[in-house]
Amino acid sequence: MINTAVSNQQSRLPIDEARLVRAAGLVLGDAEYREGEISIAVVDDPTIHKLNARHLNHDYPTDVLSFPLLDAPPCVEGEVIVSADTAIENAARYGWPAESELCLYVVHGLLHLAGYGDKTDDDRREMRAAEAGVLTRLGVSLPEAKEAAP
Repeated sequence: MINTAVSNQQSRLPIDEARLVRAAGLVLGDAEYREGEISIAVVDDPTIHKLNARHLNHDYPTDVLSFPLLDAPPCVEGEVIVSADTAIENAARYGWPAESELCLYVVHGLLHLAGYGDKTDDDRREMRAAEAGVLTRLGVSLPEAKEAAP
């Protein structure tokens, strides 16, 4: 069994904790993980900015950070940290709910934990297809701008 803990450390965006836990189950189940511990933290931009600077030496806020702690199939452990502030800002740009944008970030981070990359065009296409598949099963439809994104 994969235990997933969600920590909401911001107040701007209501979160659907059950949907985020279900997202973890779908992504990691598809990757054939059967046991482990996953933590998902929903934070604000100042918090993710500090983490991004501290761990990746990037001096700016970002949408999602993933930290794999153990990858020994069928066991997985890791942390996914997402920014509600960035989700709110980007959702307005793409014309869809901020809750859906945040869910996309969680799915993206979980896919990184499951071994997906996004550095090459082929990897990005594979990542986008996996994101869309999981989001569809969660009842989230991507806006056209997101479907066409590189």
